[in-house]
Amino acid sequence: MKDTYLDAKLVKPNQIRLVVFSALPWERLDPVLLVDGKKYTGLTTAKIQTLSQLAIVDFLLPSPLELGHSYFLVLPQYGSIPVDVSEATEFSDFDTRFYYAGDDLGCTYAKEGTRFALWAPLASKASLLYRKQEGDPWQLRVMERSEKGVYRTYLEGDCDGYQYIYSVVNSEIERQATDPYAKGSGPNGAYSVVINPEKTQIDFYRENLPVIDSPSACVIYEGHVRDLTVSGYTDIVHKGKFLGLSEPGRKTKDGLPAGLDYIASLGVTHLQLLPIYDYQTVDELKPNEAYNWGYDPAQYFVPDGSYASDIQDPYSRIKDCQAMVAALHKKGVRVVMDVVYNHVYESQFSVFERVVPNYYFRKRHSGKLAATSGCGNDLCSERPMVRKLILDCCAYWQSQYGIDGFRFDLMGILDVETMRMVEEQARRKDPAFIVYGEGWNMGGEVNVPLAHMGNYALLPRIGFFNDFYREKMKSYFKGDPEGMQPFKNAYAGSCLDFIVSRHFLTANQSINYVECHDNGTFFDYLSKARPDLDEEAILRLVNAANATILLSFGVPFIHSGQEIGASKWGEDNTYNKGDHYNKFSYSLLGKRKWMYDCFKRFVSYRRNSRYLHIYDPRVIDTAVDLSDIGECLHVNFLDKNLIAPLKAVDFFINPSMKDEHYALSLPAKVEYGPNGDPGPNRVSDLSSPKRSLIVTIAK
Repeated sequence: MKDTYLDAKLVKPNQIRLVVFSALPWERLDPVLLVDGKKYTGLTTAKIQTLSQLAIVDFLLPSPLELGHSYFLVLPQYGSIPVDVSEATEFSDFDTRFYYAGDDLGCTYAKEGTRFALWAPLASKASLLYRKQEGDPWQLRVMERSEKGVYRTYLEGDCDGYQYIYSVVNSEIERQATDPYAKGSGPNGAYSVVINPEKTQIDFYRENLPVIDSPSACVIYEGHVRDLTVSGYTDIVHKGKFLGLSEPGRKTKDGLPAGLDYIASLGVTHLQLLPIYDYQTVDELKPNEAYNWGYDPAQYFVPDGSYASDIQDPYSRIKDCQAMVAALHKKGVRVVMDVVYNHVYESQFSVFERVVPNYYFRKRHSGKLAATSGCGNDLCSERPMVRKLILDCCAYWQSQYGIDGFRFDLMGILDVETMRMVEEQARRKDPAFIVYGEGWNMGGEVNVPLAHMGNYALLPRIGFFNDFYREKMKSYFKGDPEGMQPFKNAYAGSCLDFIVSRHFLTANQSINYVECHDNGTFFDYLSKARPDLDEEAILRLVNAANATILLSFGVPFIHSGQEIGASKWGEDNTYNKGDHYNKFSYSLLGKRKWMYDCFKRFVSYRRNSRYLHIYDPRVIDTAVDLSDIGECLHVNFLDKNLIAPLKAVDFFINPSMKDEHYALSLPAKVEYGPNGDPGPNRVSDLSSPKRSLIVTIAK
């Protein structure tokens, strides 16, 4: 009816609210409720509020409305309107009534037939649309509602490779959606695909992985699948692809290792890959026409097709990703997966909103959707079925793709309990599994503790990117005279009440870094902060910073290209700026081989020096002395048992442009950087390419 608007919503389990906005004069309403087309008796008027052209009427039902049916309010004056039941997700007992603990959501393949299960507790109807291959007409199978709001159906026969989507009716609105638990996908997520798990079994060569007894024994290197493989300066065949990181024996034009062999040559324990699950903003059919880091999740259980060697084959993205992990394992390198469970690409169009409206996304006290990250609406991780999705997804990547660790994007938006459960679940299967993330306290109106750094004591086995370390290193290395003292605390793992208050329980929680993908490079930072220095001097400082990170207490983290002083030409957040800004420069590697060699040496030194792996603050406090020699930081190991069979170990960190002098008390073997000569017992300029750092070891 023109100039009349009506809306009916279930606002309490037994209360429907009707809102009428009309230019017509108000008259009393006597509606009828239809449930699945049948008249529902017992509807009574509880409250009427009227204003000019507006009426709000509350109707009570004799008992709570049972979800899973079709509901229409029939008004003699206006006709029938559907009842919106999406507010039911906010009812106090909703999660208790509809939490489903089963492990069969998605599709479960067997040669004899495939079972489909979709959690859609608000829906009055759900159907499976399926076909054998593209071009075939879609066939429809109405699903049956079962316990906890799970809709099910079964297709007989071998459905391997079948394409499918769901059609879901919520509040009389029908929408199509892919499977939130899909393990296979068509290009750009157009449909889900049934996968035969027997075709994706692979040996992940876990026996090749060296023992890791604590996070402080790790050396993490961050990279991006495309960035590490796309350069035309190498003979990598599958450029920009998963398989590009699985090719052994690849070289640069200078004869240096490339891709897989380059990562392995560094000696790092872990390669952290920027998101490799399916994301939205790169067209998988035209992967070279756009670039993105992948922090815009689309399908959580599926590898991204832009990295697949054959996008038309749904198995390609799966097998190629598995092959990459296996190849890295074979070289002794573990794989950390960067995961983004704080938001999706567009919440309003996401599969979650299509299947269960008003459930998956966190709300502020005002009722508006939270958008804490600035990248989209927050997933409500504290809700049981959202938490289950995160746990199920993490377990799947660990078991099916051999993943050895998770780096959580904007972890401070997720709740503490979910993070604890992720870590405990992963370590039950692999005690060496590592979990860490961005613990920024970004606020948020939630009634549960969130996984930010302020709650470090609640997450004793989870690491945090230590921005205190980053900022104090920057200050110290740019020449700030006040920078050394707080940096001492950072150097000691930020776990002591020393100079400043502690940030962590142990050094295992401190991810020590000065550069990562969404910061400007350290080379660019120093170039701006120290315009008085030439390029050679800046590279010496970068080299010194890399060495210092590797000699600090905590978990060293290096961004790809940092080891050779790479630049992004002053840009920082280059998430969509393409290969020019982001690809690893293998030509630069050849020009700065001295930095590469020095980096490898310090990685090897750290991994072979167990006294650098200590993380207990009580041990660090009593075993190490930190003192000043002018602008140089002197690190002296006091505990002789800790460094045995060595008699003494001293580090001298000097980012200044002048020499400092120190008389060694014992005859010593003085270890310099590459091509260095021993010379006199003096604390050398740490930034020098020939004397990158002095490690004195007296036997």
